[in-house]
Amino acid sequence: MNRIKKFPFKFGKLADHRIIFAIALPMIISNIAAPLLGLIDTAIVGHLPQSIYLSAVALGAMTVSFIFLLAIFLRMTTTAEIAAAFGANDHSAQQRVVLHGIAIALGLGILLWLLSPVLIGFAWWLIEPGIELGQLAGSYVSIRLLAAPAALINLLVLGVLLGRQQSRSAMALVIFTNAVNVIADVILILGLNLNVKGAAWASVLAEVSTALVGIWLIRDTLTDVRKWQFDVAYFKRFSQMNRDVFIRSLLLQLCMATMTGYAARFGAVVVAANAVLMQFLMLISLGLDGIAYAVEALLGAARGRGDTKNIRYWMKLTLLWSVIFSLVYCLVFLLAGEFIIRLLTDLPDVITTALVYLPWLVVLPLLGHWSYYFDGVYIGLGLTQAMRDTMAVSALGIFIPAVFIGQWLIDKESANHGLWLALSLFLLARGVSQWLYLKRRSLTSLVPDHPSE
Repeated sequence: MNRIKKFPFKFGKLADHRIIFAIALPMIISNIAAPLLGLIDTAIVGHLPQSIYLSAVALGAMTVSFIFLLAIFLRMTTTAEIAAAFGANDHSAQQRVVLHGIAIALGLGILLWLLSPVLIGFAWWLIEPGIELGQLAGSYVSIRLLAAPAALINLLVLGVLLGRQQSRSAMALVIFTNAVNVIADVILILGLNLNVKGAAWASVLAEVSTALVGIWLIRDTLTDVRKWQFDVAYFKRFSQMNRDVFIRSLLLQLCMATMTGYAARFGAVVVAANAVLMQFLMLISLGLDGIAYAVEALLGAARGRGDTKNIRYWMKLTLLWSVIFSLVYCLVFLLAGEFIIRLLTDLPDVITTALVYLPWLVVLPLLGHWSYYFDGVYIGLGLTQAMRDTMAVSALGIFIPAVFIGQWLIDKESANHGLWLALSLFLLARGVSQWLYLKRRSLTSLVPDHPSE
């Protein structure tokens, strides 16, 4: 039996390492550029005379970001399908993915827009903002969701570009989005004095303009209207893939939210400390997501060619870089963890508390990089159902029980250690469960001869 575990380790050729970083590096840069431009966005709103405007934009943006973050499934499944079609050099299959993806993006986007009152009502029921803050933030969310179809199309376009290994174009598109947003903020907020509504319309303009540019970038998949065909069977399969990744993303976000929400039982200082330390996970994702994007694109292309030998090769080569990145993160957090915490906050109580739990972050990259890496593997191989199932096992079978058992076994003063233990076990369980799934199956059974059909 031709199994993954029998693949011999190789360091690979220098040219192949360059291929990995040709995909990963632009995405790492875009991951860094987006929050930096977002800081400018926040600074513009933050200089308005009333602080409630900044609070409203922050609350509204958090709500919209959570909604769109759950829709990340469209980017991931599109990357999987496009990469396979790209590897097989099947242009008609690429066109089929894009057409059906646009149908899903438009349908879901319009649905989000129509349901915006319900979504806002549910969000405010959970958060319980004040009346004025709720009205301002609600206005922001309502306007932002007008661009939901464009925002989802942008996810689709990003998936196409990554699947075709055009990561520089993907990076340029991400930077373009944020640049347009900042310029529009200056005009609408400072120039026209539209405060919260101006911030929302600026984001709408950014999303819509990016969608237009994105469609232009992938215009080759939309040529020859005579070949446009709606395939019910493929639409059903593609929708099922999106459903699987949506469930996976929902479970992941609920686990992440628990780290802040459940910590409220331990007091405001612990909540703040956890919020600061959770930013370390964002720093981890900057690098490991870049490697995961490379894994998706390279494995997907090899899958499209039915080339199991190259799948093994790219898996080993990208795993090497995933391990290297994780070790670098461990070293940085060990040596500069306190410095990073002090950059994020100057509150003495929060700093002192965060330092108590910093050791968890020092070991977390080594435990968690497997989940980033295997997410890339599973997307590249199109294993969305297995991705969903392993996430469910890790979240419901490991994280949730670990949270409650940890609180029962650990005294109240140290109970937050139980949360960080649960998160560490959750990330480790994700990697282990995904590894076990692959170990028990041969690559030939996972990679059909003609996967693009």
